[in-house]
Amino acid sequence: MTEVVPHLRAFARGLCGRPDLADDLVQETLLKAWAAQDRFEPGTSMRAWTFVILRNAYLTDMRRNRFRGEYDEGVAERILTAPAGQEEPIHLSDLHRALLTLPPERREALLLVGAGGFSYEEAAEICGCAVGTIKSRVGRARAALTEMLASGNIPRRSASDEAAHRAILDELEEVAAGNLASTRG
Repeated sequence: MTEVVPHLRAFARGLCGRPDLADDLVQETLLKAWAAQDRFEPGTSMRAWTFVILRNAYLTDMRRNRFRGEYDEGVAERILTAPAGQEEPIHLSDLHRALLTLPPERREALLLVGAGGFSYEEAAEICGCAVGTIKSRVGRARAALTEMLASGNIPRRSASDEAAHRAILDELEEVAAGNLASTRG
């Protein structure tokens, strides 16, 4: 189970957008997986099984917090201002912020297939939907990101931009390390 932790962290960070919440979600997932270890079917993918648990825990938290809102004046000000022009170079943090503006189901599908390396079939199983639905979500997410990046319609940077940049680089390093380890093993 410890081999899937980096993959869980990367997926959770992509879903939550905040490393602290992602770490809590991964911890909750590991506790649930450990408690339900007798329900794991040997011969199946441990990674896919834990991703399903993580996704369900995330959706439960989202439903629970649906009616709670946090007001952040800095965010409100950024929303009310026009985005920067296209002359500004696109940074990895721009992509990270654009990714966080996608609807959760599209972001989740794109993270599973793009960053997670899951096939469409595996992603569909994790999300509990048809393969065509996953393909559609990934296609629409890619199109939306492409349009945002091409038009420069990306949420503005904040003072914590460096933290967002570092977080996504850390996630990429974890995923790369995990993929390297799985190809050697």
